[in-house]
Amino acid sequence: MANTYTQIYFHIVLFVKGRANVISEVWKAELYQYITGIAF
Repeated sequence: MANTYTQIYFHIVLFVKGRANVISEVWKAELYQYITGIAF
C-alpha cells in the first residue's frame, strides 16, 4: 500500500474599507491564544 501525505495551508485575509479597530486591548491577547489553540 502506498502512503498518502497531504498538507493544506489556509491564509485568510479580511479587509473592509473604512474598518475600525473593534478588538478591545483588554481581551485581545486571550482572543489570539484561543484562535491559535484552534488552528494548531
